[in-house]
Amino acid sequence: MTEEFEAHRARLRAVAYRMLGSTGEADDALQDAWLRVSRADTGDVENPAAWLTTVVARVCLNMLRSREHRREEPLERAAAMGVADPEEEALLADSVGLALLVVLDTLAPAERLAFVLHDMFQVPFDEIAPLIEKTPAATRQLASRARRRVKGAPSPSADLPRQRRVVGAYLAATRGGDFDALLALLHPDVVLRADRAVVPTPEPVLVSGAQPVAKGAMASLGRAQLAGLVLADGRMAVAMLVHGRLRVLLRFTFDGDLISGIDVVAERERLAEIEVGMPG
Repeated sequence: MTEEFEAHRARLRAVAYRMLGSTGEADDALQDAWLRVSRADTGDVENPAAWLTTVVARVCLNMLRSREHRREEPLERAAAMGVADPEEEALLADSVGLALLVVLDTLAPAERLAFVLHDMFQVPFDEIAPLIEKTPAATRQLASRARRRVKGAPSPSADLPRQRRVVGAYLAATRGGDFDALLALLHPDVVLRADRAVVPTPEPVLVSGAQPVAKGAMASLGRAQLAGLVLADGRMAVAMLVHGRLRVLLRFTFDGDLISGIDVVAERERLAEIEVGMPG
């Protein structure tokens, strides 16, 4: 089975990355899967590709479930840990779509597995169902529910194109280190609020004025391994991912074409209350 595993490694890694959202965790999943494969009796395996996919998927499902039970790393520590190859991480995120990774991170483990395997890798529901101990019909419902989350509800905001243009320019300026361009997007009296999960202080952080807000934005966005545009409750926002997980969401208010307010959300409870979707 060694040759089969190597022959299908690229596809198996693609499955693991979409399940976990992190190259490091995807590689860990492949290593664990290989150990399981090497110890298994494979004499009766008729379809090695399908069987290997289910092994990797089961490992990923266990890893996703363990995330829900273990304590989250503090944001600063998680960001400081870095990744083995940030450039590869960014390229993979671009190929999948950062907004999709963000939405996938909001799904329950079984929903994510059903959607990824069926919708992205065309695995039949009757092969997915045993992995999550559901009937094929129930598995189909999980995938359908996940699909609705990925598709998202139509945005009620009529000025979404303007929001996208301004927030996209904000992201480009911070990524490119263009302080003057960032300053030009901010209202002189802009206010930034950041909850206590962003900065470990007794009270939420509040910063006023274009110059201080711009300086803070340039520094904070640099911590993110990945950042991109998403919808948050139907409005344009910037999502920041650390190790494939949604850790920070920047929500904006506007005064004409200028950003008048930035709400930096990192508390898990607050993030869970926000409906995150694809920007289209």
